[in-house]
Parts: sequence; C-alpha cells; structure tokens
Amino acid sequence: MSLPDDPQALQALLEELKSEHHDLDASIARLEENPPHDELLLRRLKKRKLLLKDRIAAVERLLGPDLIA
Repeated sequence: MSLPDDPQALQALLEELKSEHHDLDASIARLEENPPHDELLLRRLKKRKLLLKDRIAAVERLLGPDLIA
C-alpha cells in the first residue's frame, strides 16, 4: 500500500476512502434488509469495508499530530 507524502493528497485520499466506506456500509445495510441475500457477496463487502477501515486509520495516523514525544 503506497501512500502519497503530500498532506493535501493524503486528505483527498482520506475523503475518498471514507466515502467508499460509507457507500459500502449503505450497500451492506440494504442487502441485510432484504432477505434472502447473497451471503458470499455480503462477506466480500464486509471484508472490503474492514480493509477500507484499516487504510483510513493508516492515513489518519499520517495526518494526525505525533503524540509520542
């Protein structure tokens, strides 16, 4: 996973990742509301959502202040 060094590029990436995470959350909710649903698709979406969450955390750590002094 290669991340840009530029803070503005990191912020743009963060917004993009958060948007995709939100969209996946909505898709998962719609799938779960309307049974029967495709379990394999649901698992794949949830896995992708977790991966996005990890990437969001990584970008936020890069953008956040260094708390260890």
